[in-house]
Amino acid sequence: MKMIDAHIHLDKYADEEIRLIIEKSNYLDSLVSVSYDLESCKRNLQLSKKYDKVKPVFGFHPEQQLLTASELSLMIEWMTANHTEMIAVGEVGLPFYSKADGRISSLQFEQYKELLEQFIVLAKKWDKPIVLHAVYDDAPIVCDLLEIHSVIKAHFHWFKGDDKIIRRMAENGYYISVTPEIVYREKIKKVAQMYPIEQIMVETDGPWPFEGPFSGKMTHPFMMKQSIATIAKIKDLSESDVAEKIIENTREFFLI
Repeated sequence: MKMIDAHIHLDKYADEEIRLIIEKSNYLDSLVSVSYDLESCKRNLQLSKKYDKVKPVFGFHPEQQLLTASELSLMIEWMTANHTEMIAVGEVGLPFYSKADGRISSLQFEQYKELLEQFIVLAKKWDKPIVLHAVYDDAPIVCDLLEIHSVIKAHFHWFKGDDKIIRRMAENGYYISVTPEIVYREKIKKVAQMYPIEQIMVETDGPWPFEGPFSGKMTHPFMMKQSIATIAKIKDLSESDVAEKIIENTREFFLI
């Protein structure tokens, strides 16, 4: 069973962990390594040069303090110079959890929206897919921006949201990916049940830790086997058919 981890922060692992993940996992076809900030982008580029399986994605994670004007300028300049090296723009999006915790104001949230729109424009300009951190109430806002700019190749990673936005995203042709949380969380199972199998991928979002049967364990791409088994039960399909379809989806989306 070949698999692609559609969303992992590989640069956040220790060097030896990275080596073992890549060299001791024959079932791994590729790892889509998303970036958190400029230094993360540079590290992921280095990893992609060292390991053929690593496919770098460049972007700025929204659950952190906004970039200053000079920092943003440096990041855009670097991404522009290296955009042919990446397979997508990401991880970008909106700071749902920071907003929910009261860490950012309404005015600041508007600034995050403006930043996201800049990344959407760049993704379209460079003809790259975009990898999104956009859940619950933020998802319709992101869909509005994608529709305004006629961007279709959008990937909502570890998505959570209501039925209405799920239907809208699926109809627009956007992809989602599920983490190992699908094994033990009913709300994620429901999303997978509603979403077309043709637009589903699997991910770990590692090194983010998980609960249930994965509690206390280092997040590893091997966990995706259980995600695929769960999707197979939900969709009433064989595990081999689901694995084949999901890797096909991921290759098609990222062109890898």
